[in-house]
Parts: sequence; structure tokens; C-alpha cells
Amino acid sequence: MNIGVVKPGLSTTVQDRGRFGYAHLGISPCGAADALSLRIANLLVGNDEYAPVLEMTLLGATLEFEQGAVMALSGARCDCKVGQYRVAQDSAVSIPGGGVLQCGSITSGVRTYLAIQGGLDVPLVMGSASTDLRGGFGGVAGRRLQAGDMLKTGTGGGQSPRRLRTGAVDDRPHPGPIRVTRGAQNDWFSPDEWTGFLAAGYVGSEQSDRAGLRLSGRPVKSSQSKQLLTDGIPLGAVQIPQDGQPIILFVDQQTTGGYPKIANVIAADMHRIGQIRPRDDVRFSEVSLTVAIEALRAQQQWMEAIWQK
Repeated sequence: MNIGVVKPGLSTTVQDRGRFGYAHLGISPCGAADALSLRIANLLVGNDEYAPVLEMTLLGATLEFEQGAVMALSGARCDCKVGQYRVAQDSAVSIPGGGVLQCGSITSGVRTYLAIQGGLDVPLVMGSASTDLRGGFGGVAGRRLQAGDMLKTGTGGGQSPRRLRTGAVDDRPHPGPIRVTRGAQNDWFSPDEWTGFLAAGYVGSEQSDRAGLRLSGRPVKSSQSKQLLTDGIPLGAVQIPQDGQPIILFVDQQTTGGYPKIANVIAADMHRIGQIRPRDDVRFSEVSLTVAIEALRAQQQWMEAIWQK
């Protein structure tokens, strides 16, 4: 089945889980900025939970369905409709043949995920369908969608669509500060500076993108006068550049860098980074590696418990 792109929205790309294991070649993981919403949208329509979907940023796309299809939206709230009828989020919805899905402004977050039953049929590059905007590969010709593009649905899935328990998505675990562990160069910062970093409040910058979430607030100062040799950057590293304003390295991040890393966002909170809007408040709290592992386990338990039996 074909799906025509009438309007692409502000920044709509094909994303899946991402491609891992290629950092030594300078290739970032890419993938969904909010992997939790990716998984929910796919499971709602009976796909594999990491099947390719459309990630829409701040302003959604307008799509014309050649034939009838089953779709689901999850993530940030988005005003979507087919004709005069609003499309509910976090549930499987049938779209008639010839139907036009209009997705408007995205609120209460940054990104909304649109899953189509069967997934999207795009070539895999290094095992992933995700769009690498910097590298210019993956997804649809390695770029954002454009008006006139034609998407094809796949034949994957085959599982039964699921239904969420009422209020389950609004009960995501740990809505408090972003949890971090100490970074690779944490000892470049004095104990007082580390305490100040955790105590300070930051706001998301409008210069943020999928490569990095830039924050504005109390500058963080290194106690070292030397320069760091370029080294590898883990996903979620919090870098401190020369101006002292933290940057959270994200899914389209570079794989090496020369700024010291004071902290690292834990895996269970990475999906939250993908939904931080410009001027949103951001705070951090330190946890141990043990707590970070337990948080990821609790998140998976939550994912398994949100579905109707």
C-alpha cells in the first residue's frame, strides 16, 4: 500500500530502534528520540515493537492513504484528524482508503510517533531503517520527508493489536528530575561544582536538535586548565563546553568529542530527553549504577503491565 505525503510537517523522518555497533566508524545510533513511544505505537497496531515508524517533530504531517489501513499515534499530544473526525492517540485507529490524515501542532512534548500496521517498507542500512540526517542515509533518501514523497507499507507484524489500560500512558514511571550517573571526566569538576550542577535549574534551548539538547542556566566550571584529548562519547553524555552550558548528547550525536563529560543520563530516562521543549525546565539528580539498572528493569515491567488483558 502507498501513503502519499501531502505536507511533511516541520521535521518528519523514518525511525526505528537505531543502528548500534558502528561508533568506531563515526556513525551515530540515530533511532527514535523517544523509544518508549515508538514501542507503544507499534504494539498498538500489532507490529514488532521496533518496526519503522514516522517521527513527527513539533508540527505533524498530512498523509493520504491509498487503501484502508490501521494506524496508531503515541508520544507527545498532537491534534490529528481524518476529515472532520479527530483521531484518538494511544489506540489503534482504522483509516479508510482515500482518507487523509492531518496532523497539526504537537503539544506537551516535542515528538509524536505514527505507526502503520505492517510497518514502513524502507531499505535497511547497517541493519536499521532509521534516518541519519547528518550522514544522508537511511529512511527516505537519508532526509526529512518532503511533499510528494510516496511511502510504502511493509508486510511485517502479524501480531494482534493491543489496547492500553485507561490512563496507563499518563502513569509513566519517574516524572521527576533527569537521573544521571557520574561522567567519564567527573573528576575534572570540584565537589562544589558537582553539587551546584545537581542543584541548579536549567531550561531547554531553542538551538537543540536530535544531536544534542542544549541547556541554559548556571555555568559549570572545570577545575582543570588542560584540554581533553578527543575520546568516545556514550549516548546521553552531558558535555560541558567552554561556556559552561551543559549539552546532553542525543541520538544523532557525534561519536567523539573533546569536551569533558560531567554526567551521563541513565538509559531509563533517555526517552524523556526526546520530549523536552525549548524553555522547558530541566533538573538533574544523581543515582548509582545499581539504581540505573533497576530503573530500566522497572520501566520494562511497566511496559508489560500497561496493556489490557
